[in-house]
Amino acid sequence: MRTRRVGLLGYDGVMALDIAGPADAFDTVTDVTGGDRRTPCYEVILIGQRRAPFTAESGLRFTPHATLADAPPLDTIIVPGGAGLRRPGTQRRISRWIMQRAMKTRRVASVCTGIYGIAPTGLLDGRRVATHWRHAQDVAARFPGLIVDPDALFLRDGRFYTCAGVTAGIDLSLALIEEDHGPRVALSVARELVVYLKRDGGQEQYSEPLQYQLESADRFSELVAWVNGHLDQDLSVEALAGRTHLCARHFSRRFKKTFGTSPATFVEALRLGEARKRLVTHGRTIEELADSVGFRSADAFRRAFERRYGTSPGRYRRKFNVHGG
Repeated sequence: MRTRRVGLLGYDGVMALDIAGPADAFDTVTDVTGGDRRTPCYEVILIGQRRAPFTAESGLRFTPHATLADAPPLDTIIVPGGAGLRRPGTQRRISRWIMQRAMKTRRVASVCTGIYGIAPTGLLDGRRVATHWRHAQDVAARFPGLIVDPDALFLRDGRFYTCAGVTAGIDLSLALIEEDHGPRVALSVARELVVYLKRDGGQEQYSEPLQYQLESADRFSELVAWVNGHLDQDLSVEALAGRTHLCARHFSRRFKKTFGTSPATFVEALRLGEARKRLVTHGRTIEELADSVGFRSADAFRRAFERRYGTSPGRYRRKFNVHGG
């Protein structure tokens, strides 16, 4: 197995997790494959503007392995985000370097606001891209040639990969690892890091439970967390109303006013979201999985899943092929 070299760019004002998350994900591949540390699956190198250490937004200091001037050939370039990249001098130096290196590199990726380092090159013009939701509007205004998706976690368009918020850098790294080594290795890395293997690139940046909690500042916010941890239990309107000490009719009216959806639709969305994760990370039968998230029958689960995601649970599982077959 040959070693692929991944270059992470560093600069003053970088987001530390944008570096550490992908670096740890790639480093873990050698361990989960039983590889030889003398010939690792990936060599991760940190590339600075100069040899001197640089300081992240959080105050952590990093020492680069190489500089923009002497970096070796790379298989993959990853540009981390951070406020420092939006400084004109830093942005200009990194963009110029990416322009020189991109055509010699198999993959070029950005994490979060790392897109500010790639966008000025023009290499992303006409491509769909992702970035942190808070900066999506600014990126679209500054770089009108880009097709910015404000909701996506990560997107691939040709050789270019872009992703949202800091933890999405791990999602993107797992996707790159899966491309190189297949879903079984990516799943093993995800387990080691204790993260989900699959959060679809097109999935909204806010998970449904988090989005519901952000929308509610009253007693319903605690209900969201409780429901998400008890999906296999009775989650009827009467049961939920009882937990909030309201009558069923008043509960339903207030719930819909708060969330813009009925309690039944809310519960089904959470159950299906969790089921989608378990289809990828668990080897249970469809019947067992349906029961584990509270559907009264496998048929009811299949119908609800296809209605929401446009495919059957079986086809969804086969698509990702984590468990073989």
